[in-house]
Amino acid sequence: MAKIVINLGLRQLYYYKDQEPAKVYPIAIGKPSTPTPTGSWQIVAKIRHPGGILGTRWLGLDIPDGPYGIHGTPHPWTIGKAISHGCIRMYNQDVEELFLKVKVGTTVEIITNWQSSSTPPPQATPPTQPAKPISESPDTYVVQSGDSVWSIAQRFNLNMEELINANNFKNPNVIKVGQKLKIPLHT
Repeated sequence: MAKIVINLGLRQLYYYKDQEPAKVYPIAIGKPSTPTPTGSWQIVAKIRHPGGILGTRWLGLDIPDGPYGIHGTPHPWTIGKAISHGCIRMYNQDVEELFLKVKVGTTVEIITNWQSSSTPPPQATPPTQPAKPISESPDTYVVQSGDSVWSIAQRFNLNMEELINANNFKNPNVIKVGQKLKIPLHT
């Protein structure tokens, strides 16, 4: 049985299969003026190619005063930010993968942190202290599956602009697993 847990504080979506965490995806959430509602909800609709700001897939939720949903985006640089009108945005390739895994009726638990969850956190929760760079040098990091510019910046206590400027990103959304990034060290 599948379940989704969305951790707003970490800006990550956790896909559970048979009560075990199977995949983690970076997300964008609602901005402070239009926050993503917390609670336990269900997927009530699945739409391919909804178009426009919704990207390539829509997973509609039964949140009152909606519509609210999990969807893709034509603006991938927004992932990792609190920028939506309350929906959960994902990279299009990620929402397409998730779309195939879930059914109408799948539970979606939206939490602010693991303490507010009825689901235990996965064993591989993000570290409480900054991770050490994964590379041969202390000022580089090798991109891992599920990373976003936002999550990497957070991991190293940087703001996104510092990380973007250090790596001369033309499009900060285009990072790939295995890519080496420069980590500006604070002295």
